[in-house]
Amino acid sequence: MSRETSYDVLVVGAGAAGLMAAWEAAKRGRNVLIADHAKKPGEKIRISGGGRCNFTNMHCTPDAFLSENPHFCRSALSRYTQWDFVELVAEAGLAYHEKTLGQLFLDGSARAIVDLLVDGATGAGATLRMAAPVMIPERDEKGFRAEVGGEIVRASHVVVATGGKSIPKMGATGWGYDVARRYGLRVTDTRPALVPLTLDEDAKERLKSLVGVAVPARTAHSGTSFDEAVLFTHRGLSGPAILQVSSYWREGEDVTLDLSPGAPVLDALRAARAQNGRQTPRTALASLLPKSLAATLTADMDRPLAETSNAALEILAARVHAFTVRPAGTEGYRTAEVTLGGVATEELDQKTMAARTLPGLHFVGEVVDVTGWLGGYNFQWAWSSGWAAGQAV
Repeated sequence: MSRETSYDVLVVGAGAAGLMAAWEAAKRGRNVLIADHAKKPGEKIRISGGGRCNFTNMHCTPDAFLSENPHFCRSALSRYTQWDFVELVAEAGLAYHEKTLGQLFLDGSARAIVDLLVDGATGAGATLRMAAPVMIPERDEKGFRAEVGGEIVRASHVVVATGGKSIPKMGATGWGYDVARRYGLRVTDTRPALVPLTLDEDAKERLKSLVGVAVPARTAHSGTSFDEAVLFTHRGLSGPAILQVSSYWREGEDVTLDLSPGAPVLDALRAARAQNGRQTPRTALASLLPKSLAATLTADMDRPLAETSNAALEILAARVHAFTVRPAGTEGYRTAEVTLGGVATEELDQKTMAARTLPGLHFVGEVVDVTGWLGGYNFQWAWSSGWAAGQAV
């Protein structure tokens, strides 16, 4: 084993939360080492938002996050808000725009956010080491001791910012959970979130004509609803509305979609019957929905509207407003944008993100049991939790 080097802070993970924590700590004069087993920093940032980085959301509030303790995230989110990060982006001269529903994207490449964070952290004095795997730190009377890329590193504080299990091809692992368990911290059950849902073979056969069809829809679960697009795929269901509800869905549950939110189908069908009773329900419905979707929903309705009863029209309207499927599962961590669950919030101090039983060990970002909605919320949690830890180390 080679030389031993001492730092005030060892940040494990050169992603959004880790770079933010390192930058803040370095600005406070702390001697910081950022280490990551990946070859390049911020790869999840780079690919996010179709390469444009949906870096935050204007409507970010604690209500947009799932956790065993939904109040835990309030402290960090209130002390470092979406407007604080927007100001950081603006000061860097990066142009951005609102795409939809408060989602803020760069006009240019997401690499600019990576460069902003890396340059900020290293410019403040932090050292960045990539392709440097970190062994689980050991605690002794001097602080923490860890092997980092073949070197022994000592640090007073360790910030675990290694994310969850989502997108393993980019190097995601459960390392952060292993660290938590090593020190007796509880980790909640983890599962893929913001992920497409799959259907069984029978359902896929029944809906195969819809592959590639996208339609505005409303999904709802646990008192929360989302009005966004649904996309039918050869595996099942995707699109923003499905990704949102996937964080709430559990095996064995149905997913119900309103395929015409805000536009009562029954009224439209009755009006169509009064205007031209010779047309079929399929033709009438195709004025509201994609033709292939209208055909699927009216497959057993061939008679003209004039010969279609009110009861039959009510059944058809229910098919549209309560289109129900039972997913077989999800596409898993391979395509999941984030991991639901993580280090239990009861184990952490909400102000410092440090383990209550081991104050020098901090957990930030996705590794914590705080999961946001689709649309920039998870990045904001990374910025806010990373900032909070950076003030405390």
